[in-house]
Parts: sequence; structure tokens; C-alpha cells
Amino acid sequence: MKLFDADWAPSPRRVRIYLAEKQITVDRERIDLRRDEQLGEAYLKLNPRGVVPALQLDDGEILCESAAICRYFEALGALSALFGETALDVARIEGWTRRIEAEGYAGVVYVLRNQREAFRDRGVAGKWPAIPQIPELAERGHILWDTFVRALDAHLAGRSWIATDSYSFADITALVTVDFAKAAKLAVPDGAAHLRRWHAAASARPSATA
Repeated sequence: MKLFDADWAPSPRRVRIYLAEKQITVDRERIDLRRDEQLGEAYLKLNPRGVVPALQLDDGEILCESAAICRYFEALGALSALFGETALDVARIEGWTRRIEAEGYAGVVYVLRNQREAFRDRGVAGKWPAIPQIPELAERGHILWDTFVRALDAHLAGRSWIATDSYSFADITALVTVDFAKAAKLAVPDGAAHLRRWHAAASARPSATA
């Protein structure tokens, strides 16, 4: 199998961190997003959506979406703390992962895609007709981000990790989101001490550099 990857994009990084935590090695082919290689004819034949990452299985089938790719690898092996080993932990991790995606990550994307000149007429990632920027969505993104950061900081008071007592896929998702926010000039405020402590711990894990 082969993982079509991109060095600086958040979704491929989420897969790389997961694979590093699980000590899984997969052949990788880098897609150059700065040259729009994801929209080139060769890659679109593999993934007509024109997004990364994508996992090509041995039989040629393509799996898209970073969480789905990680779920696939999780299902191939033993259960782990990354996705939960009990029904309750699975639900906690899933719930927090979805919240991080819907509030934190979505807020970053709204700001980034709707105010940067590089994304003019590219309001959504991937292969689409021209999608114009909507300034009001950038405003919504700022509201989502600020509210999300305050809520996550409060949640982390007195706990090491987000969803359970162990580092999990929710933490991977949040780490990628917080780091990606820098591209949209969104930051974790100095007063968010619990979130800053958590971020330092998550960033110190060897997998964070994957």
C-alpha cells in the first residue's frame, strides 16, 4: 500500500502522527500542494476529490479522509488507547474528536480560506468549480476559535489528556488543529494555561515530529 502525503498540511500530519504512535511504516509519496500537484491529472485519477491524504491499498482501492485511514489501520491490529479500548472510551474519544473538528478545526479553515489571497475562489479544499471567499465566514471562524479555545482550556483543568486518561486520537486531532491555527494567525492566549500545558506535553511526544 502507499500513502499519498503532504509535508505541511494538517490532515496528512494527523495520519503520520497516528502511524508513528502505532509504530506502523507505510510507503509514502509526497504531493506538492504549493504546486497544486493534488489537482494535477495524475493524482486526480487516483483521487478525483483532489485532497490529501489518500491511502492506496494493495488492490488499488483508495481510502480518503485522515480519520478513516487511521480507523482502517486500527481495525487491522489490536485495540489501543488511541481510539479507545472500552465502549465508554471509544465514545469519549469520538465525541471529542468530532467537537475539535467541528469547532476548532472548522474555525481555522473558515478564517484561512476566506481571507487569504492565496485561496481566492478556493473557499473549499479540493477539486471544485470556483468557490468564492465569504468574509462573514472568516468572522464566524474567529468566534468558533475563541470559544473553542476557552472551552478546551477549561476542560483540561486537572487532567492530562483530552478525552480519557491516556493520549488518544482526540489529542492528535487537537494538536494538529492548534498548530495549524498559526497559518491563520490564530493563537492560544497566554491566559489559557491548561491548554498551553497540554500542548507542550503533546508536542514533546516523539510522534509530534512525524
